[in-house]
Amino acid sequence: MRARDLGIEIGRGTPGPHNAITDVPGVRVGHATIISGEDIRTGVTVVLPHPEDEPLHRPVFAGSHILNGNGELTGLEWVRDSGTLTTPVAMTNTFSVGTVRDAIARLIATSDADAPPWLLPVVGETYDGILNAITKPVIGPEHVAQAFEAAGGGDVVEGCVGAGTGTICHGFKGGIGTASRLADAGETYTVGVLVQTNHGRRERLTVNGVQVGAAPPLAEVPAPGPDTGAGSIIVAIATDAPLLPHQCAGLARRASLGIARVGGTGESSSGDLLVAFATGNRLPTEKEQAQGPPEVPIRTLAGLLLDPLYDAVIDATQEAILNSLTAAETMRGRDGAVAYAIDHAQLRALL
Repeated sequence: MRARDLGIEIGRGTPGPHNAITDVPGVRVGHATIISGEDIRTGVTVVLPHPEDEPLHRPVFAGSHILNGNGELTGLEWVRDSGTLTTPVAMTNTFSVGTVRDAIARLIATSDADAPPWLLPVVGETYDGILNAITKPVIGPEHVAQAFEAAGGGDVVEGCVGAGTGTICHGFKGGIGTASRLADAGETYTVGVLVQTNHGRRERLTVNGVQVGAAPPLAEVPAPGPDTGAGSIIVAIATDAPLLPHQCAGLARRASLGIARVGGTGESSSGDLLVAFATGNRLPTEKEQAQGPPEVPIRTLAGLLLDPLYDAVIDATQEAILNSLTAAETMRGRDGAVAYAIDHAQLRALL
């Protein structure tokens, strides 16, 4: 179930055909989910910026934002310095960032003879250690390869899947969520968002202005652990608008407002990291740059036309977070901890 299946509509914008980040042409998503025994609840999710006929290392303009930095999103220094994203974006658990990063670098290097001799993959993490035995070295290169092989367009599986398998959001079972909006900025562009939710306090959970998390009966559902807001959210944003790096960074900043409208505050113990990329310019790879020509034609959207994209990313971020909640199922994990799914009927009644 998604938020719209429950009659919850965020904002007044129109979603894309799949209401997912994959509505941005060429963008693909893949998951590898690992559930084993009573204590392994984790996985990997990848967002690929390009269609299958494009190299994985083709740059796109990109920007980032840190709402609170108690987390990790590798490769951001190069994103900030170059203004480009040169690898897919991956998500996993806190203890597996290095493994996933290394696996992506090797996968690209060995699958494409034209890959550059260096790669700085972008990999984000959240701590799934309440439900998952996070210190066990479960995730390996084979799971990264599985996520890449599974990557495709169209509908995206949400909830307890991939990097969201063991995560918790506002005291309920969270996970992966996605949404999109069409933005009229002279032309019609698509803005898509995908989140890995593991953040927020129960009492702050808000849907369309209603503080549902503080109201019975949702407020009385047992939390899987201390409901302090400790955790993180990783946000990947894609658009086919022709944006420059500083405009991508502006898009990432506005997504923070979507987090806030659902009740997130970027608590001191939370890692709230956002990256946005734009596919509206086709940038040359290093090999193509070496072959010339020396100048690259670039398109850009006029600054005064960015507001519809800001509206789109705020609404899509809110809905993606809610989709991660409504699509998730109750999960029991490590040491008997239970993260309950948000009850759809109770949520509708409160709204």
